[in-house]
Order: sequence, then structure tokens, then C-alpha cells
Amino acid sequence: MSWRTAHRPHLPNALTVLRVVAVPVFVWFLAVDGGNSTGWRFAALGVFLAAIITDRYDGYLARRWDVVSDFGKIADPIADKALIGAGLVVLSVQDRLWWWATVIILVREIGITIARFLVIRRGVVPAGKGGKVKTVVQAAAVGLYVLPLPYPFTLLAQLVMIVAVVLTLTSAREYVPILWKLARGRA
Repeated sequence: MSWRTAHRPHLPNALTVLRVVAVPVFVWFLAVDGGNSTGWRFAALGVFLAAIITDRYDGYLARRWDVVSDFGKIADPIADKALIGAGLVVLSVQDRLWWWATVIILVREIGITIARFLVIRRGVVPAGKGGKVKTVVQAAAVGLYVLPLPYPFTLLAQLVMIVAVVLTLTSAREYVPILWKLARGRA
């Protein structure tokens, strides 16, 4: 058995864990000098993009190698929420992002995550298509806010964030019926 074959089951989960480990580094870089250092903001963006790229490949590799695990189904969305949520909070603390957007996104994300844990004995609820699209748009919005953009381009960041908030709210509809059925014991 080759090294590659022997480690296949672990690589997708390792990428997910790496994304969680990247969160404090991203926050640190984004918070340096109150977010006013262009160099540190680009460093934060680099860490953020590298972490987001791991999100694409952990799931892809797990499906391709047929090593999808319950750990991955649970940890992957939590890693996404930690990375994006940390960015939202830091950007709001720095007065670069509206608090109302951060609160709406965090309340939805925390609510769905808690609901997933409450029904976990009856089944794991993986990310749905709407949830995946929502995560991509949230990541794009956070990435645009992290970039030190001049005024006209900040409007693009705001527009993408509004779309992210709308998708955050509408994608919850995907999970509520599934969670409700699991809660009532009808998986």
C-alpha cells in the first residue's frame, strides 16, 4: 500500500482542520494596526484565500476517494463558519462592515449548527446546495471587505454582502424541513 493510498482517508479531514487553525492567523493579520495596514490586510487576504481553497478541495477529495466521513460532514461547515464568522466580527469591530449583516449571518449560522447538533443522534445533515452557494458568496463578500479597496469598489463589497445576507436567510429554508423531520424521529 502506498503512502498516498494509506493517507487518503485523513487528507480531507486534515484540510478541514488546517482551515480551523488558519482562523486565528487570519484574525491576527486582519487586526494588526486596527486593520489600517495595507500589507497586513493583504497577508490576511492570503491566509483567508488559502483557507477557502482548502474548503473546495477537502470535500472534492473526500467524494473522489470515497472517504466521506461524519467528522468531515460536521467539521467542514463549522470550519467555514469559524473562518467567515471571525472575518465578519473583526470587520464589524473595525467599522468596515455593518453590524446588522454580521448579526444576521451569525445568528443563522449558529442556529443551524445548534440544530444540527441537537439531531445528530438521528442523522448528520450535510451542507446542501443552497448552503454551499451561500458560503461561496459570504467568502467573496468577506474577501472583498478585507481587500483595501478605494471608494467606488467598496460599493461592490457592500452589494456582494447584501446578496450574502439574502442567501444566508433563504438557504436556511433548505435545512429547516430536514432538521424538523430528524427532530421528530422521521429521518
